[in-house]
Amino acid sequence: MIKRWTPFIIVALIGALIGGSIVMAYSDKQYAKPAPQSTSPLPNLQQPAANTQVSDARNTAIVRAAQAVSPAVVGITNKAYVRDYFNRKVLVERGAGSGVIFDSNGYIATNYHVVQGAQEITVSLADGRTFTGKVLGTDPATDLAVVKVDTTGLPTAVLGDSDGLLIGEPAIAIGNPLGMEFRGSVTVGVISALNRSIEIGERKFKLIQTDAAINPGNSGGALVNADGVVVGINSAKIAVAGVEGIGFAIPINTARPILQSVIEKGRVVRAYLGVGVLDRNTAARYGYELNIERGVYLAQVAPNGPAAKAGLREGDIILKVAGTETNSVADLRSTIDAQPVGSKKDVIIIRNNQTMTIVVTFEEMPAES
Repeated sequence: MIKRWTPFIIVALIGALIGGSIVMAYSDKQYAKPAPQSTSPLPNLQQPAANTQVSDARNTAIVRAAQAVSPAVVGITNKAYVRDYFNRKVLVERGAGSGVIFDSNGYIATNYHVVQGAQEITVSLADGRTFTGKVLGTDPATDLAVVKVDTTGLPTAVLGDSDGLLIGEPAIAIGNPLGMEFRGSVTVGVISALNRSIEIGERKFKLIQTDAAINPGNSGGALVNADGVVVGINSAKIAVAGVEGIGFAIPINTARPILQSVIEKGRVVRAYLGVGVLDRNTAARYGYELNIERGVYLAQVAPNGPAAKAGLREGDIILKVAGTETNSVADLRSTIDAQPVGSKKDVIIIRNNQTMTIVVTFEEMPAES
């Protein structure tokens, strides 16, 4: 039996060896260790770039302007004391707005309506620091105010030239819409129009119109051009159903002398006429019907004021001041505001159905006014 099976055993062994060699060779070709590949389920997905350099396409003028001005834009929280249910005095937040640091020693421009009635002011910097602020002075006529914090070395924004603005150029609004939760928000649009005349109460404002989004909380923030300089202080928007993209800013050339005057004197020095007047709309609010086609009705003359000294009387109708027609209370106020203290100007009136010209010397508005 051994002799009979030996050839078969030898063949089997040879076959096994040969077959094993074939199997091993096959395995080397088909089951070799694969080369390292991406573990991403999407092998063609672009991987993050290794370098952090920003391309020129991304590093636009708007990006650079936002980087330059954003550190100088602050949050301003208006707080006041109220009585709670138990008649205890409690300090509560009345509202929040924005401001622009224009001097490294802690001087901040903002809107009057942001700090109006505040008993305590909290200023929040872009770097996270907070300070107690003090209202140095306000100017309700232009909706401007200056807040001071006791620190130095603050980042500042460069104030530009609003007289050189072009309709259609980029406009960048930086502020804190809806409060500090969204602080440092940047919105972009264009300069939509210049010298927009807007009446708020008995005041008329010459404002910059922009379609950059301005929301509650943006008030007092910066309107910036593509050069990274502040050209306006954001102030208001038209909030009417169906109206979008109509916001307004105070031109920085209007704001600059007012801010300076507040710092130096604590108030804005203006000329005054010393009169109380009514137009058709204001008369109607008081229940009177004023039958005049143009001009404003002189209802009151302050004793020893410029108007009284010049000979103006109650019942006169003022048609023009310094060559400008005055057909509303707002017209008269804005015209008087534009006159230098000490200047002499013609005031054209109607008295007893006769037109007269009276020369008035404008005096400085008393501080208590």
